[in-house]
Amino acid sequence: MKAGLRIDVDTLRGTRDGVPNLLRLLAAHDIKASFFFSTGPDNMGRHLWRLLRPSFLIKMLRSKAVSLYGWDIILKGTLWPGPVISKKTSGVMFAAADAGHEIGLHAWDHHAWQASIDSMTVDSIYYSLERGSKALADAVGKLPLCSAAPGWRCTDNVLAAKAKFPFKYNSDCRGDSIFYPVLNGKPLPQPQIPTTLPTYDEVIGRGGVTDSNYNDYMLSLFKSGRLNVMTIHAEVEGIGRIDLFEAFLRTAKINNISFAPLGDFLTDDLDIKQTAITNGTIKGREGWISCQSKA
Repeated sequence: MKAGLRIDVDTLRGTRDGVPNLLRLLAAHDIKASFFFSTGPDNMGRHLWRLLRPSFLIKMLRSKAVSLYGWDIILKGTLWPGPVISKKTSGVMFAAADAGHEIGLHAWDHHAWQASIDSMTVDSIYYSLERGSKALADAVGKLPLCSAAPGWRCTDNVLAAKAKFPFKYNSDCRGDSIFYPVLNGKPLPQPQIPTTLPTYDEVIGRGGVTDSNYNDYMLSLFKSGRLNVMTIHAEVEGIGRIDLFEAFLRTAKINNISFAPLGDFLTDDLDIKQTAITNGTIKGREGWISCQSKA
């Protein structure tokens, strides 16, 4: 069974510390993955205002966010502008590309995307994507050919803006199959490769899932004959849960599960349907996300 491995890199610490850890681990297991980098200011600490929302506070407490992420991430950009990630970690980004991994754009400003994307215009989204793409190109030597929306938040304006870039695919939503998104009644040429499996922070501490049985729970969700795309975070599986993730990879191999970059799933014989993207919610994640329509 082949599964897609998407690695979201949201912060300076995740890039600086988490990505090198993951590169060593993936090399040891002979695995290639898709790394999606945030390149601009690290303002993730500005999410603290969301603690006023009970659902976000519960998630932070359930996932033990302070010990999981560290104060360096939680407070970044709260009292002063956050550092520009690509300027401080271009060598790490280049190392991921040089190791043969697929390199894509996550965002210019991850926090701003999650907080404001539903009110951003096509032009402002395009400008943000352009800045992010240029910064990533400066780091790795070539423009990114794929992208993944932060927090799985995608609007019609996002689809319209991304259509102006040479992305071979986007991974902007949750779903169960590769599809062409429909905008204003017409399919766009850039396919969507959705995340199909939950993330660590969505399931830990819910339904009896703990670190001791997390790997078994996740492996039980992989199904043959369907698209399996797992998203991990450099800030989690690359740092605080690196040992847990290494054990996961060992057990996955025993279960004949192999991992590949998302772009490997775009084969010539693939039958890609046309599907709309709608807003929805999923258990364990605060706020709205974009989902592949079931209709």
